[in-house]
Amino acid sequence: MTRLVLASTSPARLRLLRDGGIEPTTIAPGVDEDALVERLTAEGAIATTADMVLALARAKAEAVLDHPEAQGALVIGCDSSLEFDGEALGKPHEPLVARERWLAMRGRSGILFSGHWVIDNRNPQPNQPARATGTASASKVHFADLTEAEIDAYVATGEPLKVAGAFTIDGLGGAFLRGIEGDAHTVVGLSLPTLRLLVRELGVEYTSLWNRS
Repeated sequence: MTRLVLASTSPARLRLLRDGGIEPTTIAPGVDEDALVERLTAEGAIATTADMVLALARAKAEAVLDHPEAQGALVIGCDSSLEFDGEALGKPHEPLVARERWLAMRGRSGILFSGHWVIDNRNPQPNQPARATGTASASKVHFADLTEAEIDAYVATGEPLKVAGAFTIDGLGGAFLRGIEGDAHTVVGLSLPTLRLLVRELGVEYTSLWNRS
């Protein structure tokens, strides 16, 4: 059995892993995402939404490596963002922002990117970087043509304020999507098919992560 550490406190990512037979250890990464994106963009290291979510996923995974619970485990960091009209949209935080986004998105489509970074921390060596690999997955999301009353009711629940792109697929927002092109797990924020490929790159059988009956 191989232990997995999730560098996130996202309930949706945790639930997705559990439903997939994996009970991870969760550790809050404590990364200042806005400051990191600003710095990496200025350095030319971020040019696309895919670059951004992968950089943030990597930063989150690396941030928890020295935590005692991360020793002897695989560590995964994730980040998600919706690309809409050429702009990367994270969490809206404010009701007015969420409402304005939904007024723009209704009846249209966007691309949800989720970055994944996996670090093999099973046998850390002093002064040697751990093996790691990562990628960003993407799925096209088609939004329903919501009425303003539906948008106001959804925003009032608070759910869209706390999630990338101001919507969920696995919560109240699931009714407001016309369809998904690609892996639905990507839209949740952690693609299990992508996780399988990444751990296999590190020489780990994906099925060894299963630890739930």
